Amino acid sequence: MPSIISIQDLHKSYFMGTQELPVLKGISLNIEKNDFVALMGPSGSGKSTLMNILGCLDTPTSGTYILNGQDVSKMDDNSLAEVRNKEIGFVFQQFNLLNSWTALENVTLPLIYAGIDKAARREKAMEMLEKVSLTDRHHHKPNELSGGQSQRVAIARALVNDPAIILADEPTGNLDTKTSYEIMDIFSKIHASGNTVILVTHEEDIARHAHRIIRLRDGMIESDKTRAEYIETSH
Repeated sequence: MPSIISIQDLHKSYFMGTQELPVLKGISLNIEKNDFVALMGPSGSGKSTLMNILGCLDTPTSGTYILNGQDVSKMDDNSLAEVRNKEIGFVFQQFNLLNSWTALENVTLPLIYAGIDKAARREKAMEMLEKVSLTDRHHHKPNELSGGQSQRVAIARALVNDPAIILADEPTGNLDTKTSYEIMDIFSKIHASGNTVILVTHEEDIARHAHRIIRLRDGMIESDKTRAEYIETSH
């Protein structure tokens, strides 16, 4: 199975004046196509920085990042934006929906950027809303939806472009336990249908939905285990 993500010796530092603040300190990582990975780690471990680099929202200071066969580690902002729109579907803790748009319109947004015509956009967006069991609410605006329904809309929007990977940053952070599990069931179904899913979470029970759990500490990988290994060693 070819790796969809291949990272070699990735470093990321931020600079305050002349002072260098290293955040990622030599991360090497392969993620296969159709992997379901949870990234965990305490605050300040570097997981958000790694997520931003994986999502082509930021570039490393050094090291290489190959995404779906392309070296994205040296790309300029415009090329990165293009890769982002094509290859990556994002799901955020805050949903990031447009309040004046209906659920259906929110889901079509990436297709507008991609230049798809209106009829095809609508058809594809409805198909994605069906995947997250929300077709009956397609004409509702975010303020008429519950948190869980809003997150379903965000997931449908992330899927609409057929991205290579789905990146979810604390996707259950604003939801109650029952709704969190419903959302994780949707991610499990998305993974089962062939998508690669990468999830950032600090919640153990959410991480256990993934098939592989990677823990970061102080900007380095502390452990990288299958779900079974993880459960066995965390008792």
